[in-house]
Amino acid sequence: MPLPPAPTHRASRLTHKAFESNDQPTDTSAMVQIEPQRHSMSETPVAPVAKSPARSRKNEVRPSVPVTAVASQADSGQMLTTRSQSESIHSAAKVANRVSKPATARAKKRSGPSKLFVLDTNVLMHDPMSLFRFEEHDIFLPMIVLEELDGHKKGMTEVARNARQASRSLDALALAQAADLGKGSPLNSTGHSDATGQLFFQTQSLDLSLPLALPQGKADNQILGVVKALGLLHEPREVVLVSKDINMRVKARALGLQAEDYQNDKTLEDGDLLYPGSMALPPDFWLKNGKTVESWQQGSHTFYRISGPIVPSLFMNQFVYFEAPGEPSLYARVTEIRGKTAVLRTLRDFNHQKNAVWGVTTRNREQNFAMNLLTDPDVDFVTLAGTAGTGKTLMALAAGLTQVLDDRRYTEIIMTRATVSVGEDIGFLPGTEEEKMGPWMGALDDNLEFLAKGDGGNAGEWGRAATNELIKSRIKIKSMNFMRGRTFMNKYVIIDEAQNLTPKQMKTLITRAGPGTKIICMGNLAQIDTPYLTEGSSGLTYAVDRFKGWAHGGHITLARGERSRLADFASEAL
Repeated sequence: MPLPPAPTHRASRLTHKAFESNDQPTDTSAMVQIEPQRHSMSETPVAPVAKSPARSRKNEVRPSVPVTAVASQADSGQMLTTRSQSESIHSAAKVANRVSKPATARAKKRSGPSKLFVLDTNVLMHDPMSLFRFEEHDIFLPMIVLEELDGHKKGMTEVARNARQASRSLDALALAQAADLGKGSPLNSTGHSDATGQLFFQTQSLDLSLPLALPQGKADNQILGVVKALGLLHEPREVVLVSKDINMRVKARALGLQAEDYQNDKTLEDGDLLYPGSMALPPDFWLKNGKTVESWQQGSHTFYRISGPIVPSLFMNQFVYFEAPGEPSLYARVTEIRGKTAVLRTLRDFNHQKNAVWGVTTRNREQNFAMNLLTDPDVDFVTLAGTAGTGKTLMALAAGLTQVLDDRRYTEIIMTRATVSVGEDIGFLPGTEEEKMGPWMGALDDNLEFLAKGDGGNAGEWGRAATNELIKSRIKIKSMNFMRGRTFMNKYVIIDEAQNLTPKQMKTLITRAGPGTKIICMGNLAQIDTPYLTEGSSGLTYAVDRFKGWAHGGHITLARGERSRLADFASEAL
């Protein structure tokens, strides 16, 4: 049925007044983090995503002069010995239901000759698969790096596990066919076809010359000496140091050496590029598309089938809105994309008191978008990003309680979060798993107190107590440390403070979902407390980018704080 140039009054019943907001974009400026000293690496490493530190054409002719492995004066002449048995190398697994590649993987590569990258120890412990992320370029490992790697392999921490995995990779490369530790071992000999360069170990000594102000016994300075010696030996070939340590990169540049950060863990170059989950329709949308749009009514929703140049820029479950003075507003979600056409479905208005969820009504446009995702049984994975006070936890809990206690859609709510301290650690906590997680769940208690008051109403003290007991009986607090091997069936899982998770941890949690389970990840990318994590490499950014466009997943960035005028001003001014 053809549609008139503008939507009907019934189709656009969500008026402009119902969704007032200041529409100011969230401040997602990149955070600069000072990295800890080399010998105190207790940070959680980050799984790789997809960008090589240097980009050049794979078919470029490599210089015919072989790279001669050298060693530092401080080296005792000990050769590389591996303590672990040879195992197969597992490539970095993709997130479940991945639908698109990150933008960095599609970036155009620079042309030029292959380079020689010298890896610092923290790169291998940060990403054990970093050996295979440099495409056609060669990699050189100083002997002191192998010594440091051996010193960090003991323990059950993520850093220790990464050190052991890196050692197994080196062992497999050393045992591969045609491997020559002195002349180089092909990096693709273990099945990583993208890595066409060679790996060189340090097998010979070389006279190092560094300024007297740099002590020769320090590991960082020995690596710098190796980089300088290799640069002189293989001139004019580029020799580049790759390190996660800011101070080491500064010292290298002060000595006239090339140094780069390891960029492979970043999903996005800039936090401003994060998929927002919503898009404003152009002011002339109805003028250009009014005659070709089809519409029909189904239940309480109106559907529009649109076509035109805007369709290729749409994603599944993306929200679109049209607001113009003197014209009816439209708020809808993309429910189907087929070829050059897309189907939009109008939303439920949670701004109105009659549609309140556990006594909670939304206060702005983005909150209404989020509540539509949280209450939709066809959406299994929801990510919410926004500054403090935008209502992420409150809306997730209200939607969860309604679907657990009223609709009986899920059996219980499971809540967890990354236990990363803002300040100094308070030490070990007594009690059971749930009691240990209690101090980390202050946000849960605050929001439950608000929800219990709203639901109890005039029930009196006994009624409110009964409501609190009922609510708490359906909410379980779990620690992330014991998630491996578990399967959640028919659960409503809330992952709070997800910006502090690494991509590997995020994958571990999401893959716990069984039949009938819904997972909500929430976080503020401006409040990352985990060392070495940035807006571009956070697990929350990773999940948003990989699930973008999946038919059963949705994301929305909340732009306006609703906690209080004091909190809103502090978010902007401080």
